[in-house]
Amino acid sequence: MPAFEGSCVAYDCHVLRNIRVNMRDGVGLSTDVYLPALDGKPVGGSWPVVLERTPYDKSRRVSHSQAGRHFARRGYAVVLQDVRGRWSSEGDFEFLRNEADDGFDTLKWIGQQEWCNGKVGTIGYSYTAADQQSLAITRPPHLVTQQLFDGGYNYFNQTFRHAGACEYAIFLQYVLQMARQSKEAAADPQIRDALDRMWASLGKWVRRLPLRRGESPLRLVPKYEDWFFDMLTRSDYEDYWKDKSLNLEEAIDLYPDIPIFLETSWYGHHITATLTKYAEMRRRHKTPKKLLIGTWLHGMEMFAQSWAGDVDFGPEAALDSVNDLRSRWCDQYLKGLKTGLEEEAPVRIFVMGGGTGRRNLQGRLDHGGRWRDEQDWPPPAMRPVPYFLHGDGRLAAEKPAEAAAPSSFTFNPNDPVPTIGGNFPEKAIPGLLDGGGFDQRGRPDLVLCQDTLPLSSRRDVLVYRTAPLAEAVEVTGPFVVRLWVSSTAVDTDFTAKLIDEYPPNPDYPEGFALNIADSIVRMRYRDTRDRAELMEPGKIYEIAIEPQATSNLFAAGHRIRVDISSSNFPHYDVNPNTGEPLGLERRFATANQTVFHDAARPSHIVLPIVPVARG
Repeated sequence: MPAFEGSCVAYDCHVLRNIRVNMRDGVGLSTDVYLPALDGKPVGGSWPVVLERTPYDKSRRVSHSQAGRHFARRGYAVVLQDVRGRWSSEGDFEFLRNEADDGFDTLKWIGQQEWCNGKVGTIGYSYTAADQQSLAITRPPHLVTQQLFDGGYNYFNQTFRHAGACEYAIFLQYVLQMARQSKEAAADPQIRDALDRMWASLGKWVRRLPLRRGESPLRLVPKYEDWFFDMLTRSDYEDYWKDKSLNLEEAIDLYPDIPIFLETSWYGHHITATLTKYAEMRRRHKTPKKLLIGTWLHGMEMFAQSWAGDVDFGPEAALDSVNDLRSRWCDQYLKGLKTGLEEEAPVRIFVMGGGTGRRNLQGRLDHGGRWRDEQDWPPPAMRPVPYFLHGDGRLAAEKPAEAAAPSSFTFNPNDPVPTIGGNFPEKAIPGLLDGGGFDQRGRPDLVLCQDTLPLSSRRDVLVYRTAPLAEAVEVTGPFVVRLWVSSTAVDTDFTAKLIDEYPPNPDYPEGFALNIADSIVRMRYRDTRDRAELMEPGKIYEIAIEPQATSNLFAAGHRIRVDISSSNFPHYDVNPNTGEPLGLERRFATANQTVFHDAARPSHIVLPIVPVARG
């Protein structure tokens, strides 16, 4: 066996706080530098540099301990910086739009410091992954590697908007949280108090859909209110969304060919974005790219958890320390140590499922799972298999009959299907939205739930399920739901949700309907994201709904289930069905929806099946 190398704790650290680093326009960004130290004094010489630029306070514990102290004690110089307009830095904050130039100028400054050896690697999660991408496309000097953990790709396609809809609850809580931490709120206790009160009653505000400009405490921080309403109302894919600092899709050809470590998770927030980046970079680049996909929720402190929501994947799912991964990558590509990374498979995924199905001591469903290495994504062994929707509620490999009757339901925007779990941070909005896997039934702790009955019992949810599986079926990869639909409205939504339906057992006498993945299509954007095109009432349209990719073992005795409806609120804003400009509507209208499943219009889901026998 080869002898592998790695950095160990050999130093203490010395911190130089709140250094002003001037950008090209004279704005000063507050920067902390962590240097290896002995006896309380910095050790002389130059070091490889680890950089993180954050809007979330460079001095918070997760940055100070997991980035600054951790890497400095292992022989790195660490630079932590508040981005423009946030915390100790000057200027006005605009979501990602200044990060390309500011990132370039910061790396240029780092390269001029005596403690820098000329090699810089960047780290970060979510926004701090996205701002790495913004600076990378400027091809700054000294950048030799990056670690992009669960960050976006094109925020128009997912995260803020999604297939024409708005990811309403996620975006509203994010803007409000950022506003509560803004300089304006810090300078005026009355502003902070008003925003805090809005946060405490966010459930009531969310139900006042849509929010009106000037009618909430966001008006006290105008730049943040403008940001929210731009994202809510700019529903065409216009120039606003194509800024290369904001949108990597528009700049992917500019990305430097450097080693990159990408991470996401099945219940994280940027699965599609991360998988798209991995595929596009692998196609263009020659340097190593590594992809890690786990089960945790969106957040740097979630890696040590083996659960997401009400579902546990077993102790193997948790990582002992995310910094072990980050340090190993930096040792390999900043210090040139032989860590064994390049001998490993480029892709490591957690295949969910295979547990006992009982309730564990923590009160969660034991869904189980295991890690597996792959040579690429999607897995080379994956094969697309269609499962057809039938009018009697079956989901089956057999195609529908020639004259099979369609299925219909009535969608009332005033009574939307509530969101139960999904791809959010834990307790994303207390009482409104929890991330992770949950039984798809109402919950007393969620204010939008009127009862605790199964969502499948609603009249506006069409349910299609297989027979109990005779043997396990592994679904690993991207998938699509293809529907033929019509509506009495000029605009409406269709949603799809993939569910692992457990049979009853003593702990779950009614079974457990575990949400695996979901998505939506706003019909005015059924053909193109560039511009809206209203529907002709009664006309039949073919649409594709593309949930995020997944990896789940549907155990023997379980059923594969697909739920079709027209709302999933508050994850997505509710379509008023009126065709009015989005985010500005004043009226709601009921729509009668039809899903076709006959031989000429065979609505179906195409699942990525991986042979279970391969291990």
